[in-house]
Amino acid sequence: MLGVLRTMCNTLSVNDCRAYKIMPTAPRLDRLTSLLTGLMPRIQIRHMGDLADAAAVAAESADCLHLHLVVAGNVEFDSRAGTQTLNAPAITVFRNEQAHGLRPLDDAPCRVFCAEAFFDGPAAPLLLEAFDVPLFLPMTAAMPGLTQTIQLVALEVESPRCGGGVLLSHAGEILLIGLLRHLLSNQILPRGVLAGLADPGLARALVAVHSQPAAPWSLEAMAETAGVSRTTFAERFRDNLGITPRRYLNAFRLTIARREIDAGRGLKRAAQAAGYESPAALSRALSRVANETEAKSAA
Repeated sequence: MLGVLRTMCNTLSVNDCRAYKIMPTAPRLDRLTSLLTGLMPRIQIRHMGDLADAAAVAAESADCLHLHLVVAGNVEFDSRAGTQTLNAPAITVFRNEQAHGLRPLDDAPCRVFCAEAFFDGPAAPLLLEAFDVPLFLPMTAAMPGLTQTIQLVALEVESPRCGGGVLLSHAGEILLIGLLRHLLSNQILPRGVLAGLADPGLARALVAVHSQPAAPWSLEAMAETAGVSRTTFAERFRDNLGITPRRYLNAFRLTIARREIDAGRGLKRAAQAAGYESPAALSRALSRVANETEAKSAA
């Protein structure tokens, strides 16, 4: 057998061998990992099981997203955005200040999984800004991974078992990731960081900024990372995210700096972590934002 193989190899020319050379492939761009790292999400379950009567969710001051997964039956949601009826499986998303209510319809069993998604990372404000209106999402044609998560949650809600609370808390985290993937793949949000990540060029720049916020980012550097011209990048960024690249970068860095300061690491460490030239530059940025906020409140 070895002799046959040698004979076959010897009959191949150098050009033939080159034709079989395995070329390296570029790594696939992971659009969500750096964002999730910057979000630091945590899930708190508020209700799981039968929805027998109407329930109301008041507006909250804490920044979070309310996730309601309808796993069985029909539910009517009321909010300032109007009334919407969803049939299982479906997901609704409300931001913290959006008071809303939900009530079961018909006589069929109605079961829901309700959770709050809190975000402790510096990218939280950038994500939450995109959810300025409630989302009502049928999940009949969801991605396979998200469908499997929904089925797992539905099974645990329908037949609670030992360890179900712990399992569902982790399932809630997976559900959030699946939801973000769904929004990203289907380009459901017209503006914001997820809309930006849906654009391949902008995604490369955003992933780089999220991964290395302290790097010396200029408009030219971000455009080069995106693979487009400076003008094209600025226009596409503004169209998709609703703000300029510089304002986005400043907001992201400022949130990082504030969290460093709140953690007691000092102005110098905060400036280094967020990419400011000096503690004085960070201090000026903090004062400027504080003055802008005060001016808006007075107006």
